[in-house]
Amino acid sequence: MTTNPQRRGLHDLGRDPDHLWPRPVSRAERILAPLEKEVDAIRTMLGRKGLQTADELRLGIERLPGEDCARLSYHERWLRSIVHTMERQGILKLGQLTAKLAALKARRA
Repeated sequence: MTTNPQRRGLHDLGRDPDHLWPRPVSRAERILAPLEKEVDAIRTMLGRKGLQTADELRLGIERLPGEDCARLSYHERWLRSIVHTMERQGILKLGQLTAKLAALKARRA
């Protein structure tokens, strides 16, 4: 009888020589970009309102496809998790978000 090895999540990188994060993590202080500040503010507000826990945020990030997780920045992964949680809870519909982003983009142009 052959058993399938348990599939590891992207964040479970210990002892994995082929992981997607070959670069060291910088510990230098830096100024947050406007998007990073906005995502942090959204996350803080959702937590205070009880709309997304830290565990839900982490779980949403861990469920991202590996390619997305490697490509997206830290705060972009947060934003993806936030959107997914809001969609799952019925607070936000993807079509509404897409339309709103298109309108904002058109207004900036």
